[in-house]
Amino acid sequence: MPHKREFNNSQKKLYSLFEKLNINGVTHFHPRLHTVDESKQWHDIIKGSHCKNLFLKDKKGNFILIVAHEDTQIKLNHLHKKIDTARLSFANSEKLYEFLQVRPGSVTPYALINAQPQSIKIILDDEMMQQDILNFHPLENWATTSIKPEQLITFIKSCGHDYKIVNFTQV
Repeated sequence: MPHKREFNNSQKKLYSLFEKLNINGVTHFHPRLHTVDESKQWHDIIKGSHCKNLFLKDKKGNFILIVAHEDTQIKLNHLHKKIDTARLSFANSEKLYEFLQVRPGSVTPYALINAQPQSIKIILDDEMMQQDILNFHPLENWATTSIKPEQLITFIKSCGHDYKIVNFTQV
């Protein structure tokens, strides 16, 4: 296990908000993980549902954050109808940083702490939300912080965002 790293100001702000909201997440430190496949080697150590996050934009210029279980199949060409948006594509890294202040490989719902309220449509995977523990990078991909689904909802609301839970198997 790597040595504990120094948290940056955004991460300190995140953990301060967690404390204020009584979110008692557990943080695990590991090498930088860039893909779902890379993170799978940590499943024996970090228990719970491992998740993926997609930062998208629609043809009208709206931004969407999809938060789903790592194995959930997401069909972008059909999803826009289910979530009431125009056609979807991946947002570029410049927009990702502008809105969430994270880099590719570190996309996480925790980055909503950096977003303007109501600036992003949040879509949560129904299957993921039925799990006991959810795992996300805390703004950097060299750590994973585990929380409960209800704590994720508390966090999202505290950042001034609405959310929608979607069953991706029906998309």
